Amino acid sequence: MSDQTPLSDHAPPGPELWASIDALWEWLDNSRPIDGPDGVLLRILKLNEEVGEVAEAVIGATGQNPRKGVTHTWDDVQSELCDVAVTALVALRTLTPDAREVFARHLERVTRRSRTPS
Repeated sequence: MSDQTPLSDHAPPGPELWASIDALWEWLDNSRPIDGPDGVLLRILKLNEEVGEVAEAVIGATGQNPRKGVTHTWDDVQSELCDVAVTALVALRTLTPDAREVFARHLERVTRRSRTPS
C-alpha cells in the first residue's frame, strides 16, 4: 500500500462520476416495477446482494470452497467492489437529489476523522 497516493491527496469524485450515477438512477427509476417507499427499500437492499457477490468472489479467489476450488480472480473481487460502490451511490441518489453534496460532506468528515489520532 505504500505506493498508493495518501487519502488526503484524493479529490472527491468529480462530475463525470455523478453524471453517470444520475444517468443510472434515471434509467433505474424509469424501469423499476415497484414505486414508492417499497421501491426505495428494494433499491437499498440491492446493496446486500452486491456485498454477497463480493464475498462469493473472495471465497472463489482464495479457493476456500474445496468442492469448487478457485473460481474467481482478484480482478473479479475488484469489479464486485466497484458494483457495491455504484449501487451505494445510486441508492444515495434515490434518497436525495443532493447526493453529490451529501457524499462530499461525508467523505470530508471521514477523511478528517482518519487524520485524528485515536
